[in-house]
Formats: sequence, C-alpha cells, structure tokens
Amino acid sequence: MSRLPFALPFLVFTLVACGDTDSPPEGCEDFEFTLAPAVTAPHVSCSSIACGNGTNPPTAGPHCGTTLSCRVFDSEQPPCIWLHNLEHGHAVFLYDCPEGCPEEVAKLVEAQKTARTGSNGVLRALVAPTQGLPKRVAALLWRRMYLTDSADPAALRCLLQLQDVDAPEPGLTCSP
Repeated sequence: MSRLPFALPFLVFTLVACGDTDSPPEGCEDFEFTLAPAVTAPHVSCSSIACGNGTNPPTAGPHCGTTLSCRVFDSEQPPCIWLHNLEHGHAVFLYDCPEGCPEEVAKLVEAQKTARTGSNGVLRALVAPTQGLPKRVAALLWRRMYLTDSADPAALRCLLQLQDVDAPEPGLTCSP
C-alpha cells in the first residue's frame, strides 16, 4: 500500500509554510514591498546586458558571478554585479538624484547600518547612486523592491526584516 496519500497533506503544508510570501512582517502592513516572480538566475559575463528580471531596477535574474563590497559608493555600480549581492541576501539601496539628495542618502546609510551581518561581521548591504529609477529611492532584496521619492526609515527597517527570506544563497558574507 502506498504511503503517498498519508504524506500528501504534510507535503502540502511544508510547501506552503516554507515557501516565499508576499505578506509584510508583523507591524509593517503599511508598506508595500513588491515581490517579483521567481526566475532562473544563472551567472553571465559581467559585461553582459542580459542581466536582471526586466524590472526597474532589477531584483533577480541572470547576473555577474562577482559581488560588490558592502559599503557606501559615490559612483554608479553595474546592476549585473549588485544582483549577485542580492542573491546572497545582501540589501542594495539605490538613489537617483541628479540634483543631489543628501537627506535621502543619509536615510539609506542609516538603514545600511541596521542590515544583518555576515560571519565576518560586515554589514550585508550597500548604498550607491544610479540613473533611471522610476522614483528617487529604491531599496532592494532578492525579488523584493521598495520604491519611493522619500524613504521612510520605518519602511527600510521593515524591508530588512525580510533580508534572507527569498534569497537563493542567504546569509553569505560580504567583503568590506
């Protein structure tokens, strides 16, 4: 006699309980963190233009095999590279302010300081300027995005509660 009928309810429960979720963390219901569909995420050439999942900014998909150090950058960084950071469960905070927005950058730097750390003690988040965002600020995790013109520190803290939830290789360290 097959044991499958007895195992099926347990299997369904396990898949539902352990799968990703679009539900916000408790106390974070006021914020929307867009969850992109799961996609394949092969490594491609770092010079490839075929990176990402087609969202702006990308939150998953094909990416370079190299990561960026987790720090504050003063120049734009290639999405193909920071996508690999996202795959490792790192947070990426981007801003698009050609006229400057020091108050927004300060909020992102403060949020970076509250990111989870790797086993080497380095915070697993980076901050960088970029061009072409649909809003001035983007806070990203693997498959998750928070877009706004003015970052809410509470929203950034809530997003970081999801830091390793969807990442294919969560918890990996980041170089300083």
